[in-house]
Amino acid sequence: EVQLVESGGGLVQAGGSLRLSCAASGLTFDGRVIGWFRQAPGKEREGVSTLSVSDGSTYYADSVKGRFTIPSDNAKNTLYLQMNSMKPEDTAVYFCAAGHGIHHDRNIPYIRSLEVWGQGTLVTVSS
Repeated sequence: EVQLVESGGGLVQAGGSLRLSCAASGLTFDGRVIGWFRQAPGKEREGVSTLSVSDGSTYYADSVKGRFTIPSDNAKNTLYLQMNSMKPEDTAVYFCAAGHGIHHDRNIPYIRSLEVWGQGTLVTVSS
């Protein structure tokens, strides 16, 4: 079974840091694009960051540039989202996803050919 499982969500104060993990099973990251998306209450899901495993290219939403990074451990098929200097507006359910092909739309994180989503992990940033 192809599966992505996120972990690491929780409550953090504004200005703090959190690291999310996304462990893949039933697939490898080789040749894929992988990324993080989030959905805040009452809002649409948006791209946070995507990574092409093939060439290492990354894209970040403007709202997280300079604060978030998207490292991966391809040997462990695990993707991370390192979140620093967090803000209350970062509060959302965070999802990881994997797919193929194009991973941005006019530099906005996006995966055109999605294969699988994780179940999501809740991040709450208190002010």
